[in-house]
Amino acid sequence: MAVPRPAAGTAVDPVGLEPVDEIVVTTLVDNVFDALLAGDERTTRTPLGVGPVQAPQFETGTTTVGLMAEHGFSALVSVRRGAVTTRLLFDTGLSPDAMVTNAGRLGIDPSDIQAVILSHGHWDHAGGLAGLAGRRGVRSLPMVVHPMIWTRRRLSVPGREPMELPTLSRRALEGEGFAVLERREPSLLVDGCVLITGEVDRTTEYERGMPPAHQRWTGDAWEHDPLVIDDQALVVNVRDRGLVVLTGCGHSGVVNIVRHAQRLTGVPELHALIGGFHLSGTAFEPIIGRTVDALTGLAPGLVVPGHCTGWRAQHALAAAMPDAWVAGSSGSSFKLAAPAGQLPD
Repeated sequence: MAVPRPAAGTAVDPVGLEPVDEIVVTTLVDNVFDALLAGDERTTRTPLGVGPVQAPQFETGTTTVGLMAEHGFSALVSVRRGAVTTRLLFDTGLSPDAMVTNAGRLGIDPSDIQAVILSHGHWDHAGGLAGLAGRRGVRSLPMVVHPMIWTRRRLSVPGREPMELPTLSRRALEGEGFAVLERREPSLLVDGCVLITGEVDRTTEYERGMPPAHQRWTGDAWEHDPLVIDDQALVVNVRDRGLVVLTGCGHSGVVNIVRHAQRLTGVPELHALIGGFHLSGTAFEPIIGRTVDALTGLAPGLVVPGHCTGWRAQHALAAAMPDAWVAGSSGSSFKLAAPAGQLPD
């Protein structure tokens, strides 16, 4: 297994990431749904009132609902360059139903999805693939993954019975019609406008990965799996704004991920950071301060921590970056566009 190496300076083989005019990130699944959150010029919220759905206990036999929330993450990424818009699905949530249910309630047609990217193999990011296959008819739908995504893993917490995690099956996915594309290296999609990072360089001293309870099967024995080597992120460069970085869980370390994206692309500006930052729980709360300090120094215009970020980190990020931090929620859309009135080169 190749292990990411700390790397300084510019990339030996830099990625020429073409700028886009606009990206819209719509959170299809997050750990929370809050119908009372307010939107703004770049944020659109989903209120209560989606429906109607069957509910015989009411006089009309129906009710209106909001969106589903669960311990998982999924986002629809719509990238526009000129008159052309491409829609990508980044992760699929925990359960077979939540992502496709929420997409349906938001009026999103699964047949519009042109490719799927999985941030890593954990089941709370891949569980919705079954629902997608059932709704879309996914004949030859490209799916970009790291080759270690099939790793068998478990949680072995002292004093408890080990819990083996669901492991993705390449055979099953290909049988459903997904065209699986394995890459360790960075990948460019959508005519060079979307970067999938591949393996992320681990350059910070404090982002050390998962605790000893997180283990992988080597073929002979269970061993500590700190790196989650298949962890990768999606990156877009909004013209004259900077990078938009979308993470699943951020197992590589969210600061490592941003630095890696900056180094690969040569674009120093971080415009937005969205997704799971994995700062929840006793193993990760000690690094909240250093992570927040580093992200504050990067001065992003928008920070939307979700999923596994944790409430302590949310409070710290909101306090440190009050103008950039925005609460996440299933059904929230974040529109990031190039400055108006400027033409691309």
